[in-house]
Amino acid sequence: MTLQQQIIQELRVNSTINVQEEIRKSIDFLKEYARRYSFVKGFVLGISGGQDSTLTGKLAQLAVDELNGESGEATYSFYAIRLPYGVQADEKDCQDAIDYIKPTKALTVNIKDAVDASVQALADAGIQISDFVKGNEKARERMKAQYAIAAMNNAVVLGTDHAAEAITGFYTKFGDGGADLMPIFRLNKRQGRQLLAALDCPEHLYLKTPTADLEENRPSLPDEQALGVTYDQIDDYLEGKTIPEEARITLEGYYLRSQHKRHMPITIFDDFWK
Repeated sequence: MTLQQQIIQELRVNSTINVQEEIRKSIDFLKEYARRYSFVKGFVLGISGGQDSTLTGKLAQLAVDELNGESGEATYSFYAIRLPYGVQADEKDCQDAIDYIKPTKALTVNIKDAVDASVQALADAGIQISDFVKGNEKARERMKAQYAIAAMNNAVVLGTDHAAEAITGFYTKFGDGGADLMPIFRLNKRQGRQLLAALDCPEHLYLKTPTADLEENRPSLPDEQALGVTYDQIDDYLEGKTIPEEARITLEGYYLRSQHKRHMPITIFDDFWK
C-alpha cells in the first residue's frame, strides 16, 4: 500500500460522493449521538464565517430541527458562538453565516481580554511568546469558551475538522482540533462546497479564500499560501489522483510531521517512540 492509499484509507475519503447521502449521514450522526446519550440537549460550535463552520453549523441546526420535530418539543438547541479577537475583519461574513444557519441561539464571546491576559501572565513569568504561539492561544481560548458554554447547557462541542485539514495538521492541537464530535470528517474541501451548494448556502461563504486569521503579523493569510499547496491539489491527492511531485512531497511531509495531532495523548503502550 502506498502512503497515499494509506492516508486516504485513514481519513475515510471517497473519490466521489452522493451529496444528499453525505448530508443525511452527518445529520443522522448528530441525531444518533444525542439520542444515545440522554444528557445531550444540544450542540455548540464557533462560527468563523468560513466554509467549514458554516457547513457544520447548518448540519447541526438541521439535526436539532429534526430532533425537536420528532419529539414535538423544543428539547434540543444549537448554539452558534462568535469568538472574535477584538474586531474580526470579515465580521459581515460571520453574520451572514449565522443568518443562513438560523441557530437556536447565537452568542458572542470576545476573547481579546482573556488572550491578552494570558500573554501578559506568561510575560510576567519571563516567557515572551511569538505571534504564531499567540495564534494558538487564541484558538485554545476559543475552544475553552465553547466548552464552558456547552457545560452550562448540557451540550457537546462540535469540530470542523475535515480530510483536507486533517492531512496537513492545519489546526491547533487542543484548540480548534479539540472537540467532541467531527460531523464532516471524511470530506475534502471541494466536497464540503458541494454540500453547501446543495443546502442553498450563499456562494460568498464557501467560495471565499480560506484563511486561519490567527497571526497578527500576517493577518488574513490565505491557507494555501501558508501551506505551499493548493486545496485543489490536496483534494486531488485525497481522491487518489496524481499531483505534481513537489506538492506531493510537501503534503506527505505535513502528514508525517502532524501524526501526533491525530492521536490521543501518547502512553507507554503506543509505538510512536520506537
